[in-house]
Amino acid sequence: MSSPSKRRDTDLMKLMMSDYKVEMINDDMQEFFVEFHGPKDSLYEVGVWKVRVELPDAYPYKSPSIGFVNKIFHPNVDELSGSVCLDVINQTWSPMFDLVNVFEVFLPQLLLYPNASDPLNGDAAALMIRDHATYEQRVKEYCERYAKPEDIGAVEEKDSSEDELSEDGYASSDDGIVGQPDP
Repeated sequence: MSSPSKRRDTDLMKLMMSDYKVEMINDDMQEFFVEFHGPKDSLYEVGVWKVRVELPDAYPYKSPSIGFVNKIFHPNVDELSGSVCLDVINQTWSPMFDLVNVFEVFLPQLLLYPNASDPLNGDAAALMIRDHATYEQRVKEYCERYAKPEDIGAVEEKDSSEDELSEDGYASSDDGIVGQPDP
């Protein structure tokens, strides 16, 4: 196994061990989703986002590609693609950084300190500069509308007593009789 491949695997395991929910997109461990919660004491505190991460073959020497899947209103995040404009990821990345840094430091800092002078979302940047109160309200609206656990596919566990009954009053099950094909 080559050094970048080992490092990629190690960083991914560290991220998973740091209590982040990670969902693999494919088997090569280079594309995955991470559940990211907005930082405390920020406008984004109530939000939960699914963030897509793509690791290049040259990771950690080349930075990961990071993008929000569900919508977020922020000057440095493209509203349509979810791409992130963050110098530390896009220009000053170093192999000293890892995936845990991205989710525990870089993305929280981005949400806590938006930079309206280098926007990917011009509307958010202009509103932030022109009318900060309306900007804050729009951020909160987006969090409420697009950044709830159900918006990222997270399903809360339910008690087995809450199993839904089928129309005939019996609990439905995909478990058929062994040895018999499903109809």
